[in-house]
Amino acid sequence: MTCLRHLAFAACLASHGIAMAGVTVNYVHDARFTDLPRTPWQRQQALEDISAHFQALGKDLPAGQDLVIDVLDIDLAGREEPNRFALSGVRILSHGGDWPRMRLRYSLVEDGKVLKSGDAQLSDKAYGNRVNAYPSDARWPHEKQMIDDWWRATIVPDPGAAKQVSTE
Repeated sequence: MTCLRHLAFAACLASHGIAMAGVTVNYVHDARFTDLPRTPWQRQQALEDISAHFQALGKDLPAGQDLVIDVLDIDLAGREEPNRFALSGVRILSHGGDWPRMRLRYSLVEDGKVLKSGDAQLSDKAYGNRVNAYPSDARWPHEKQMIDDWWRATIVPDPGAAKQVSTE
């Protein structure tokens, strides 16, 4: 049903002469997400950072392909602990059961035709034991690495991509 909605949206834009470009990220009921920062401005910043990362990856899509992603849940790496000396909490990474997770639905469209679509469960249980391409002081380095793994395995297949992402 969602693929039909995305396809109908793409067809409507095409019929009006408006070309979709790149990646569109929608957050579905983000107030109910498992784990985002506590303060509203930090929550918004986290969602903007994740959207920007998906959109940056989308620049590598072949011309004419567009991707719509509905993010259904996010569980960031670590746990936010209250900090009485700061307005926001401190994120503690124990590298145990606090790995990053994301649940999403996606649809890759070209010329009004759905090329790929589905639901995906992204997770990186080994996030603390692997080399990360992002500096440790970057915002959301483990989530970005997890998204990159899914992207290379699902959207733009890379024969050498790590198979650490589970998808449904």
